[in-house]
Amino acid sequence: MQNFDYDLFVIGGGSGGVRAARMAAQRGARVALAEVAAMGGTCVNVGCIPKKLYSYAAHYAEAFEESHGFGWAGEAPVFNWEVLKANRAKEITRLNGIYQGLLAGAGVTIITGWATLVDGHTVKVDEKTFTAKNILIATGGTPTVPAVNGREHVLTSDQMFDLTPFPKRLLVVGGGYIACEFASIFNGLGAEVIQVHRGDKLLTGFDDDVRSFVAAEMAKTGVRLQFGAEVAAIGKASDGLTVELKGGASACTVDAVLYATGRVPNTNGLGLEAAGIKLNAKGAIEVNRHYQTSVPSVYALGDVTARLQLTPVALGEAMVVVDHLLGAAAGKKPRSMSYEFVPTAVFTHPNIGTVGFSEADARKEFGKVTVFSADFKALKHTLSGSSERTLMKLLVDDATDRVVGLHMVGPDAGEIVQGFAVAMKAGATKAVFDSTIGIHPTVAEEFVTMREPVKASAAAKT
Repeated sequence: MQNFDYDLFVIGGGSGGVRAARMAAQRGARVALAEVAAMGGTCVNVGCIPKKLYSYAAHYAEAFEESHGFGWAGEAPVFNWEVLKANRAKEITRLNGIYQGLLAGAGVTIITGWATLVDGHTVKVDEKTFTAKNILIATGGTPTVPAVNGREHVLTSDQMFDLTPFPKRLLVVGGGYIACEFASIFNGLGAEVIQVHRGDKLLTGFDDDVRSFVAAEMAKTGVRLQFGAEVAAIGKASDGLTVELKGGASACTVDAVLYATGRVPNTNGLGLEAAGIKLNAKGAIEVNRHYQTSVPSVYALGDVTARLQLTPVALGEAMVVVDHLLGAAAGKKPRSMSYEFVPTAVFTHPNIGTVGFSEADARKEFGKVTVFSADFKALKHTLSGSSERTLMKLLVDDATDRVVGLHMVGPDAGEIVQGFAVAMKAGATKAVFDSTIGIHPTVAEEFVTMREPVKASAAAKT
């Protein structure tokens, strides 16, 4: 039997890699983890966490304005971008330390440096070589920018948290969740924001009513949305960046251009080809249901496999890998991963929360579907003076009465939808929703008080 330096060698210190390394070490495995950057990966350093903190910051401007309707008087405080950046950096450093401590406490050997595969059992980090019975690739994704004329002037989402100075005029290119979130955030913080998208609606893949509704709400807050437009060229000017647009949109001058047109699996420079690891047409690592690659001793999970690019999904996949390699924890069944009814949120202003099928996909999957929907002004805004509205929508499979889609656009949508996701995962029917007592007065109670369908059932569209 071959002797290895480690039982498991993890490449990547993001959420999935850290979870797998820590859980495997706690089960008694000899584990090493290599990471070249700050511990925590995209989510902790330049993704979910700092983005949500900046989203909170951006909400205060509207909160100060809305407070007047509730009897609060006086001028709103002045926003200080440098203070927000410093406080965010301090919190991220704290989280980096927590991740480091969790790994060290579990007995994981942490190796700082760029790791590459030599073969199915060997990893090279800088000039040192390590062997392992199994290797796990968890290197995540990275932003991509198309070959537009002037691309050297653009920014990606990774760079948005430490800009100097604050961009008073920002052009956001893209219509996905990252583009929409940053457009909302910087608009809320006081920038003039133009969002350019080549499609006719934001957020491809989301429910069409959600897509239309959130665009209207974002426009009300001041984001200038330009659909059917693309960037032709970006040039340096004395007063900023001049952006030429095609598709009928006018040229504009801004202080910064954010390209948020997608992320790709972070596979470059890992030595995958030399090790025989197969990639799919999109450049993602191909894996089976156990997250095993074309090389049996090498596994991959998270965004590098391009299944669902969500931190909690990577965490779930990590537990499946650990159980597959080391067996389930005492008294537990081996973990499995389902990609159905995975809830998600988009931290636009207002937020989006969604779980299950869009209406179009539900009709394709189930045929006859009944739709329930509510569009209303929340109680808070009867006094706040805000024109913001809330959208809530349920999709019910006629054959089983099961709720197969649940969507919301409104404050705290993610917090609300998380709880309903549990019910939907358990197969809750519309009858169960109807028999559940609502909490009054809340926005969330609308999901259990919808009685009249807004659209008749229809056969699946071909």
